[in-house]
Amino acid sequence: MGGLPGRPRGDDAELPVALADKLLPSDCALLVIDMQNDFCAPGGYVDRVMGKDVTAAAGIVPALQEMVATARAAGVPVVWVCADYSHALAPDSMRVKLKARGIQTECCKPGTWGAEAFGVAPQPGEPVVFKHTYSGFIGTELASVLVRLGRRTLVFGGVQTQICVESTVRDAHSLGYFCVVPRDAVASHTQALHEGSLTNIQFLFGDVCAVSDVRAAWSGAPAAAA
Repeated sequence: MGGLPGRPRGDDAELPVALADKLLPSDCALLVIDMQNDFCAPGGYVDRVMGKDVTAAAGIVPALQEMVATARAAGVPVVWVCADYSHALAPDSMRVKLKARGIQTECCKPGTWGAEAFGVAPQPGEPVVFKHTYSGFIGTELASVLVRLGRRTLVFGGVQTQICVESTVRDAHSLGYFCVVPRDAVASHTQALHEGSLTNIQFLFGDVCAVSDVRAAWSGAPAAAA
């Protein structure tokens, strides 16, 4: 127990305590979570159906664009985790909440405007993982994608901080990954929950930093050979 899938458990002396040591480009992958119209755009599901404020999601787009560009230039793989909450695919535990609220609209249904990318988008060849619940690991190929990439630190961006970001961070932590969450690259429709989630992540599940810390660690790193 304790090592990443497919890797032996590390020696205590080799564990990277300092943030800069966790952020070595050769050890990192960037996970972008749920940057889709239904979560982020005015008129999308979160705005129109849930009645929540989506302003913060648009606010992180410049920082996310910068972080994605820096990752690509440094040879850090970018993995896109996207929602497909079609009712036929969602678990009963999600569907019962929808039933209780009388919601029949489907969120991020494939082929709809709501499922399209918001602000940042994958390039050809970058892995895209579709999830049907809040964690990017449950019922998806994300774990196998990360094993193939061979990285041990996951840097997170996207929405919602306290829901899909934190759910995926928790599962990544349980699998042995070092998790880094730049506070200005994640957002929520509810600021108090955003702040509470970041406090919880810093306490137990990873490191909370700024996009500028990631940029400093990755800038100047040569892109990996194709």
